[in-house]
Amino acid sequence: MKKEVFIKIKGRVQGIGFRRWAVEKAKEIGGISGWVHNESDGSVEILMSGEEECLDRMILACQKGSMFSRVDKVEFVVGRRSSFLPPIEAGVFKRV
Repeated sequence: MKKEVFIKIKGRVQGIGFRRWAVEKAKEIGGISGWVHNESDGSVEILMSGEEECLDRMILACQKGSMFSRVDKVEFVVGRRSSFLPPIEAGVFKRV
């Protein structure tokens, strides 16, 4: 079943290649469309869609983070999306 998830990752996740890692991890898992974005508060946001199993794997990976990151918290964001950020493009997971 296809789903859409919006998460916010807090910790040491900027300036260490976390977004690049997230793009590679999404490709590795496969079947995930969406984007990853640095926020001004030091967090990283990810909007993604795909099959539930693929999204679960990506969320678990984000809870561990990349080699140089320190993930303190992963929050699920409900109902808030900036109109400045792009919609999801089918078959594409990118940095914005």
